[in-house]
Amino acid sequence: EIKVGMIDSITSPVGAEAFSGPGYGAQAYFDALNAAGGVNGRKIQVYQCDDSGSGLGDMQCVHQLIDSDQVFAFAGNSIFSYTGASYVSSKDVPDIGGEPVDQAYDQYPHLYSIYGSSSPRDGTVGWNGQLYSSTEIYAYFKQKLNAHVAAVVEYNQPDSLRYGQQEAAGLRAEGYTVVTEQLDFALPNFAAAAADMKAHGVQIVFDAIDTAGNGALCTALDQAGVSLVAKVTTPQSWDQSVRSDYSGAPKCRNVLYATSSELSYEDTQYPQVAAFRAAMAKYFPSRGPDLSMWELDGWASAQWLTDAVRSCGTNVTRACVEAFMNSSTPYTGHGLLLPTSFVVQRPGPTARACLNVARWQDSANGGQGGWVTQVPDMNTNCFTTPVISYSAG
Repeated sequence: EIKVGMIDSITSPVGAEAFSGPGYGAQAYFDALNAAGGVNGRKIQVYQCDDSGSGLGDMQCVHQLIDSDQVFAFAGNSIFSYTGASYVSSKDVPDIGGEPVDQAYDQYPHLYSIYGSSSPRDGTVGWNGQLYSSTEIYAYFKQKLNAHVAAVVEYNQPDSLRYGQQEAAGLRAEGYTVVTEQLDFALPNFAAAAADMKAHGVQIVFDAIDTAGNGALCTALDQAGVSLVAKVTTPQSWDQSVRSDYSGAPKCRNVLYATSSELSYEDTQYPQVAAFRAAMAKYFPSRGPDLSMWELDGWASAQWLTDAVRSCGTNVTRACVEAFMNSSTPYTGHGLLLPTSFVVQRPGPTARACLNVARWQDSANGGQGGWVTQVPDMNTNCFTTPVISYSAG
């Protein structure tokens, strides 16, 4: 058998659902794989550890899984504070397809984010502390919805602030007027933020906050009579619980958009998505109301590790797995992901990038509501955009 570790911040400060999704998706993939005979005749044994969303808990999980359980690799990681990343890297343990909640996946060798990375990952974040991103998300909404006044909503918490500042810089690079709303993490005043957005004529809202915060924000926007063309949220909030999370905000809920670099978990016409849904229904039937893109990320992570192991034949080594991960040929997860790689390349002034886009509609799925994909093919929904740099500090 092959031992695979999984660290997920399940009992985290922001609630049990925030970081648990990828673990379910990865476990479902491995359960289905084992039922079909494993990979190259070997079964996968999963060792999961809940680090409680704390740095200390993360270090305990890392030592437990590497030193005691002696896992071969990680998959399905979803870690709020990846304090143990340097230890994982120092032990040459591949971490495949993790959620890049913090900057570890752009910093250390042997760590492979679900989104890929072009950074050197030599112990310093990004390129000497600078990170880069392209602006295709903002280009899409400017072109498709004619939006030009945007708000960015963030908490006064380091990861949220960093992501919010990155969003604001991207929006400005695409020519938007940007209104920033910074909320107190402990006592957020959503009503004041909504009133300010209305006063500034905001048409589109982006956020760097959690799902519960988004629900409260949308309720405040509806109550203030803010008329938006789109409320754009993160892949983490692209899930099945929108109707309950945004129960007090029917207007905002129905202009809720999310973007990603993979197929939607709703689009079962694609074999990869159909397989994910079938495995989730079989192994985690109670998760039906909680299906999410992050669960699909976990599935993709497990599949990526499995494909890497399969490439090794009978001689499965960490070096062989990493050779697969570092291939110059981008990986698509059998069509599930946009082409993804870890080829080190300093970004130029512009980049061409593609994205998938979905919108929540209450009328979808026979009135049950659901995410409706907005683009015919994510592989051709592409934009040439500026590349912005920002400090990792």
